[in-house]
Amino acid sequence: MNNMIWLMRAAKWARRPPSAKMVKLVFAIIAAGLAMLLLEKMGMWPEWATMDQGRGMRVPR
Repeated sequence: MNNMIWLMRAAKWARRPPSAKMVKLVFAIIAAGLAMLLLEKMGMWPEWATMDQGRGMRVPR
């Protein structure tokens, strides 16, 4: 990968960091995903929200 692009992106974030609203949004999305994972692991996930069949076969590269 091109490390210079990542350094430029980091410099841009250092000059203009994301707003508090954006940070809260990202944390809310992560928390919602973790809550769904926890519900699924505890067996409390509703049956209507599960897939009937898994994904199809993966094509080897």
